[in-house]
Amino acid sequence: MGSLIMAETRAWQGRIGWLLIMICWPLNWLWPGLRTHLLFFPLWLGYILAVDAMVLRRSGSSLFTRSPRDFATLFVISVPVWWLFEIINWRTANWQYLGAGHFSNLEYFVLASLSFSTVIPAVFSTAELVGTLGWIERFAHGPRVPATGRIGRGFFLAGCTMLALILAWPLYFYPFVWASLFLIVEPINLRLGRRSILTQVKHGDWRTVIALSIGGLICGFFWELWNYFSHPKWTYHVPFAGFWYLFEMPLLGYLGYLPFALELYAIVHLAHRRPPALRISRSGGEHP
Repeated sequence: MGSLIMAETRAWQGRIGWLLIMICWPLNWLWPGLRTHLLFFPLWLGYILAVDAMVLRRSGSSLFTRSPRDFATLFVISVPVWWLFEIINWRTANWQYLGAGHFSNLEYFVLASLSFSTVIPAVFSTAELVGTLGWIERFAHGPRVPATGRIGRGFFLAGCTMLALILAWPLYFYPFVWASLFLIVEPINLRLGRRSILTQVKHGDWRTVIALSIGGLICGFFWELWNYFSHPKWTYHVPFAGFWYLFEMPLLGYLGYLPFALELYAIVHLAHRRPPALRISRSGGEHP
């Protein structure tokens, strides 16, 4: 009975997800006038459901099927988390939204928040999909990093220094946006006894790091791909790296998606005492 329910769940998840993608992707590129403010959320919801269904098919478990409530919580947490990056961007000015002026402040806040809600579910679902690939097990026994108080204090001090440099001299230190928050939050999680990257790599288990990083990069590719012919859309102002573009993003900019996924993981576990656990292995095994 359980396997039958899983099969039925996988079927409707995948169908709805791919249907949303097939409808919203062409409309988002070809519909004249403003459209992305209406189509961004359903397009990415389709992506998330389709990826979650693939994870379920490959591993017999997924973020959604383990707990729909916890899965929905990721959408809620994602909103303030991405607004945090928007606040930092007021100082760095690395990206801007073309077409935002068509909306009132309230309309922009509501529509942007709805779009931002998909960021964490997309990255976490994709990380789980990467985790179902057999080669991920190669990283189960890697270098060990001691999760000591000294290491934690070093992380925290480095993160605070990087954030201060961003705010003081954003022209030169803006890349630190994609590492500073992880370095600040990770030691706090460790001290509070929350699930953390450091508690995994101290045993030499790098699977979550690799799966999240690649998952973030995959999502980054689709964010930039689907943004390219969108309206409204975002564009970038990336000092010293404005060359070799793939869509609107300079190629070097894609490197930021690797640590960005780790930042999301750390912030989620600080914001939520018991967030959905990622299962990064072909067998669906859970890592602490």
